[in-house]
Amino acid sequence: MPDALALTADTLAHDWRLLIGGKLVPAKTTYENPSPVTGKVIAHVPDAGSQEVDAAVTAASQGFPAWAATPIAERAAIVRQIAARVRENAAELAALDTLDGGNIIRLAQDDVHRGAEMLEYFADIARALTGDTVPVTADALHFTTHQPIGVVARIIPYNHPIMFAAGKIAAPLVAGNSVILKAPHQTPLSALRLGELVADLLPEGVLSILTGSGPATGDAIVRHPDVRRIAFIGSARTGLIIQRAAAETSVKHVTLELGGKNAMVAFPDADPAEVAQSVVHGMNFSWSGQSCGSTTRLVVHEDIRPQVVAEVARLAGGLRVGDPFDPATDVGTLVSQDQFDKVTGYLEIARGEGASVAAGGSPVPGTALAVEPTVFTDVTPDMRIAQEEVFGPVLSVLSFRDEAEAVRLANSVEYGLTGSVWTNDLRRAHRVANALEAGYVWINGSSTHYVGTPFGGVKSSGIGREECLEELLSFTETKAVHISYA
Repeated sequence: MPDALALTADTLAHDWRLLIGGKLVPAKTTYENPSPVTGKVIAHVPDAGSQEVDAAVTAASQGFPAWAATPIAERAAIVRQIAARVRENAAELAALDTLDGGNIIRLAQDDVHRGAEMLEYFADIARALTGDTVPVTADALHFTTHQPIGVVARIIPYNHPIMFAAGKIAAPLVAGNSVILKAPHQTPLSALRLGELVADLLPEGVLSILTGSGPATGDAIVRHPDVRRIAFIGSARTGLIIQRAAAETSVKHVTLELGGKNAMVAFPDADPAEVAQSVVHGMNFSWSGQSCGSTTRLVVHEDIRPQVVAEVARLAGGLRVGDPFDPATDVGTLVSQDQFDKVTGYLEIARGEGASVAAGGSPVPGTALAVEPTVFTDVTPDMRIAQEEVFGPVLSVLSFRDEAEAVRLANSVEYGLTGSVWTNDLRRAHRVANALEAGYVWINGSSTHYVGTPFGGVKSSGIGREECLEELLSFTETKAVHISYA
C-alpha cells in the first residue's frame, strides 16, 4: 500500500493542469489543497476563473459538430477506451482519492472500478438511442430521432471523486455532446489525473476538466449562455443556487441529484440481527457517512427496537477508525475541516435536544478529522438530527407502533432519495415501498446500486434519474420528422 507522506511528495511536485478541450493547460492562479489524512497541503491546484471557463466552452462548441457527427459505435468505442485507461491506473487513482478525501483505500479502489463500469455500461447501451415511428397518418412517415444537445456541464461532489469523474462523463459523451466536468474543490486530484490519462483519446474540444477553489468556477459554468445542459450532484442548497443561476441566464435543462435523510423502516417480523447488519451497511460508516443515499434514520418497531439498537451499537463500536491507507481500517476521515466542524456541531445539537448516545458520539483521538460511528436514540421527529442531512457518521433511531406511523415518520422530512423496508410480509413490503416518498427503495437491503436501474430522488432530493437509459436520453433532444408521401 502507498505511504501518505511519500505520495504527498509526488502530488506536491506534480504540475497539475486543467484539461481544456483536450489540451493540458496551466491556470493563472492556484489554490492549496490540504489532505484530511495528514493535515498538510498536498497539491497546488489550478483555480479556474471565467477566462478558463470561456476557453473550455469555446473549445467545446468548436469540437461539438464533428463529435456529434461521429457514428455512435465509434463514440462508444472511445468511451470503452477511457474505461480501460481508468482500470489500468486504478491503484494510482484510488491512492489519490484516499489522500485527497480520506476514503479508506479498499473502497477508493472499488470506486475506480465503479466509474469504469459506468463508462462501459453507457457504451453498451449506446445503440438504444433509437427513435420511434408513429403511425399518425396513412400518407406520411412520422418518426423521431434523439440528437445531442451541444455543450453540457457535469458538476460532481467530493465523496466519490473518481467514480463520479469517470462515470458521469459517460452518458453525455456517448450521446454526442461536448462535456465540461467541474471537479470538487476539496478532492480535485483524481479528476485532474483522469484528464491527463485520457487527453489523447478524445477529439480536440470534446472534454474539459476544470477545478476551482470555490463556487465561482461552477457559477461561471452554470451561467455561461452556451452551456445548455447542466447535471449537478450535491447539496439541496447548492442545487437551488444552480437552478436560480441557470434561469437568470437562459433556458437550460438542469437535473439535480441532491441530499437525503433516508429512512430504513424495520417491522417486527424482521430478524433483528439482519436489520442491524443492514443498518450499518446502509449508513455507509466506512465513508464516514458521507453519502447522500445513506439510510441515516432507523425507523424501527418498538417490539424489536432494543435488540436492533444493541446490535447496531455493537457493530458500530467494533469498526476500526484510523489510517485510511491501512487495509485493516474500516472508517477513514471526513473530507475537510469544514465538514468535521459541521458533524461535530450536530453531535452537540443532538445532545442539546435530548438525544441519547448508544455508540460513538465523539471525534477520534489521535486523528485529524475522524468522528466515531455514532448512534443516537431517544430521537423525536422534530429534532434537527431527524430532519437535516448531517453528511457524517451519525444515525438517528426513531420507533413506531403501527404501519401508518412508520410511513408517516419515513415521509416526515423534506428529502426523498432512498428508503429501505425490512419485513417478511410480501404484501406489507409492497404497500410500504409504494407509500414511501423516495426514488430508490430496497426491500430487505440497503445502499447497493444496481447499474441500469434509475437512481434519483423526489422532493428536495432532486430532479431526474441517473445510472440508466433515462440518463443517456436526458443528454439528447427529441426531434420529430414528418415525410409526406403525397
